[in-house]
Amino acid sequence: MTILVVDAQGGGLGKALIEKLKQARTDAEIIGVGTNSIASAALLKAGASAVATGENAVLYNAGRADIIAGGIGIVCANAMLGEISPLVASAISGSDAVKVLIPLNRCKIQVCGVPDQPLPVKIDNAVSTIHKLIDDINAGNTAYL
Repeated sequence: MTILVVDAQGGGLGKALIEKLKQARTDAEIIGVGTNSIASAALLKAGASAVATGENAVLYNAGRADIIAGGIGIVCANAMLGEISPLVASAISGSDAVKVLIPLNRCKIQVCGVPDQPLPVKIDNAVSTIHKLIDDINAGNTAYL
């Protein structure tokens, strides 16, 4: 099972997500990809199994992952002040991996119908979702994929 965590800018969201995933489940390979070296350093510090940087790293790893996680902006071209290129957004959204997107009202994206919660609560919800997905995939339940 491979989880790809993608982050940009400072990498704080991805770092927190990886730390929570590592605390609760260590049997999955967690690959961190930052769109810049600062984000990648944060993902490495969080304990990702492997870390890479840049557009090509996202393009390559999106096709290998079972689950892709990050802020909702990772599927939107030119999000995060342009760090999410159209190719990155397309590779992630077009991947066969299940996407676990944390709803953030940033990058000129407003997510309707989602309660306004502190970021740590959203990260906990993402971790719970990923754990359920892993359990379902391991049990052969892929009807929702």
